[in-house]
Amino acid sequence: MYIPPAFKDDDIESIRATIRGARLANLVTATADGPVATPLPLFLDESEGDHGVLYGHVAKANPQWRLPPIGNALAIFTGPDAYVTPSWYATKRETEKVVPTWNYVAVHAYGPVEFFHEAERLLDAVTRLTNRHEGSRAKPWAVTDAPADFIAAQLRGIVGVRIPVVRFEGKRKMSQNRPEADRVGVAAGLAAS
Repeated sequence: MYIPPAFKDDDIESIRATIRGARLANLVTATADGPVATPLPLFLDESEGDHGVLYGHVAKANPQWRLPPIGNALAIFTGPDAYVTPSWYATKRETEKVVPTWNYVAVHAYGPVEFFHEAERLLDAVTRLTNRHEGSRAKPWAVTDAPADFIAAQLRGIVGVRIPVVRFEGKRKMSQNRPEADRVGVAAGLAAS
């Protein structure tokens, strides 16, 4: 990812917050057949390894897990994003020398991908992922709410994903390279939109 210095986010807590806030990631692997990408929910276990370990799963029918990866996998997480119209810039009224842009937050996590099939590990990953997404509901659903034989059958249809993160790249492009009056205009425009 291209990251000009003004937009670099190397604060680990900010990066982890972006990952936690992302409801869906894109898992990209390079293979001999070319790049393969799958949108899927992932969670970061911050207690494992130096940078944490990402977990999730793909459908067993998804060919991505069968294609040997070349190098590290890439998990792409996106945070808030918005179109920024030049109309919000004070500079537009002053010089007309402005163009539209897009503001966004993104994190790229890199690491070797492991695909796994063990039922116990799959159940753990699915349970933790479910708890993450159900935890804030008034009446959260739990994996144990479904019959055990049904869950066992469902686990046979998926393949686990584990990525020990070796490197993060974080980017926060939030108009911080613009003059203060332009930033104020963007904030006001976004708040009104």
